[in-house]
Amino acid sequence: MRTAFLLLVLANLAFFAWSRYAAPPDASADPLPLSRQIEPEKLKIIAPADLPPPAPQKAAAAQPATPPKCMEWGSFTLADAPRAEKALEPLTLGPRLAQRRTEELAGWWVFIPPQASRQAAQKKAAELKALGVDDYFIVQEDGELRWALSLGVFRSEEAAQARLAALRTQGVRSARIGRRETLVPKVWLQVKSVDPALEAKLKDIALQIEGSELKTCP
Repeated sequence: MRTAFLLLVLANLAFFAWSRYAAPPDASADPLPLSRQIEPEKLKIIAPADLPPPAPQKAAAAQPATPPKCMEWGSFTLADAPRAEKALEPLTLGPRLAQRRTEELAGWWVFIPPQASRQAAQKKAAELKALGVDDYFIVQEDGELRWALSLGVFRSEEAAQARLAALRTQGVRSARIGRRETLVPKVWLQVKSVDPALEAKLKDIALQIEGSELKTCP
């Protein structure tokens, strides 16, 4: 019995000596972690409270939605405004459509020179109607322009030229442009709550009337 006890003690001592000095090192453990580092004397342990806060992530820039706006189309004479309103009917604007009345100083006009008499002016007017031209009036005031036929007054020469070009395509050959300063009642058609899709449609419709302008409401 004593012999067996001594053999067990010797076996434990031998296992301890083998595991301490002869066994291969555990691959998952490093008994000398600092000695294996490059310049270990420069390592510094930082407490969690001393760590710098994480950099905030930049939020993706949100694209702001384009707010609806008010746009107006014009300017039209009192005679032309109904035609422009009819062009907008397919958009079914309802209460979003309104009018703004102004008086504009027109510096240019498109006209047919004075005729010899009232009868001659009326005959010329009938010829215009036959060509599909309805926007005109006969000048009846005394003066050198009496019995002329006005085909439109405009703020700029460019707008007058555009009107003249349109009349040429309708077959009007005797019209011309000239200077004439006068206050003319005008109408702007205002459309409220215009989003980008509606704005694109308005731009297409505005091209139907030469010399008209589509812009943001004042």
